[in-house]
This record gives sequence, C-alpha cells and structure tokens, in this order.
Amino acid sequence: MQKREIDSSFYAVQPVKNYAKWVDQTPDGFSFIVKAYQGMTGHLRGKKNYFETQEEMFKAFHTSIQPVISGGKLAMALFQYPPWFDCTRENVEILHETKEMMLDVPCALEFRNSSWYSPEFRDKTLQLMEREDWIHTVVDEPQAGSGTVPIVAVATSPETTLVRMHGRNVSGWHQNSHPDWRKLRYLYRYSTEELQEWRDRLLQLEKSSKNVYVVFNNNSGGDATDNAKELQGMLGIDDDGTAPRQLDLF
Repeated sequence: MQKREIDSSFYAVQPVKNYAKWVDQTPDGFSFIVKAYQGMTGHLRGKKNYFETQEEMFKAFHTSIQPVISGGKLAMALFQYPPWFDCTRENVEILHETKEMMLDVPCALEFRNSSWYSPEFRDKTLQLMEREDWIHTVVDEPQAGSGTVPIVAVATSPETTLVRMHGRNVSGWHQNSHPDWRKLRYLYRYSTEELQEWRDRLLQLEKSSKNVYVVFNNNSGGDATDNAKELQGMLGIDDDGTAPRQLDLF
C-alpha cells in the first residue's frame, strides 16, 4: 500500500477542499498519514492559536479530514509531541483527553522526550498506548539528549505500527537557530548495514501488528527515496508502479 505523510496539517488545519483534491488525485490503495495540528500537541508555546477552545480546534480538525475518512484513505492521524512534553501525570491526562476527543479516528503517538522510555516508565508508557489503542510510533533518530528517544521496536496495536526514520545526524539535530535547520536536521543516508538491522526489526514487528508503515524523512540530499528502495528490496517488496505518480501530486 502506498502512503503519504501530510506535514502541512501540522502548521494549519487544512481546508476540506485540499483533502478532497488529494483523495481524488490518488489511486485506490493509497493512504494518508495526517499530522495533527500543532495546537493539538502543545507546540505553539505562546504563538497565536486561531481557535478559542480545545473543542473548537479538534472539531475543525475532524471536519477537515472527513474527505480522507469517507474516501477510505486515512491510515492514521499522527500526534507528535514536542521535546518538552515529558512523562508527568499532567501530560498523561492530556493523552487521555486527546484520545477521547479523537473519537474513533486511528491515532499514532510519537514522543520527543526520553523520559517516556526511561527504565521507570517504559513499560507503563507502552501499556498506556496498548490500553487506549494508540498506534506506537517507533522512531530512529539521533541520540542527542533528553529531547530524543531511543529505538523501542514494540507494537501496541494489533492493527498498525508506524516507523519514522529521522536519520542519525546528531550535529544537525539541534541546529534550530540555523536559517536552513530543516535541511540540516534530516540530512542523513542510512548505510546498508543500518537498513539490514531495520529489516530484522520490521519482520519482528510484523508478527505483532498487521500493518507496519515505514516513512523516511525527505532531506536536501535526496536520501529518502534511495533508502526506501533499498529497504524495499531487502524485504522483497515489489514496486507496484504507484510511486512515480506520487511525486507529481503535491
């Protein structure tokens, strides 16, 4: 199944017409991973939120993604929380409330703070996700302090697991003040040996989760496509011819 992660939805709740167009322009079997709006994950930190209440904000997001749902092309909504969202009682309650407000929409959870996977909280974090039917987002990213998380290749949903390959560019990860920080952060090409390690992890995850989605970050070096194709080859996945058309859609 071909898929696309929509990042623009993080910066603004997208108009319904945008999703309707994307659904119409993509072939059968295509699915979308829609990133939750930044106001829904606590990223704004003083920046203007155009919604007066949480209820209004979540309602707007639900409305916006309806074409994807009705078209049968929503893989999940991705809730990526910021590095300052640590493992506290207050933040656990936020996760409870968020899951309730998302109703029956499948939701993936990605942390950017290592405390969730500390020896003290790791098992409780995974149990929380399993109990509340969060899709676990397994990440590969630079190990650069508390604002990053380790590889925890565990499925919490029998239906779906998301894997996000952020690269291992430690020096570029915290270059937020650099004008081209987005280009620097994900500038990384996985080696064949690293991809072989991931092949083995994915085959294990597949035993616990029906669908395992793998997404490589686009970067200025054009590494995502080459890495994805190499990993596909290792897994024996054939290209169905959809990928070349995807490049022209967005």
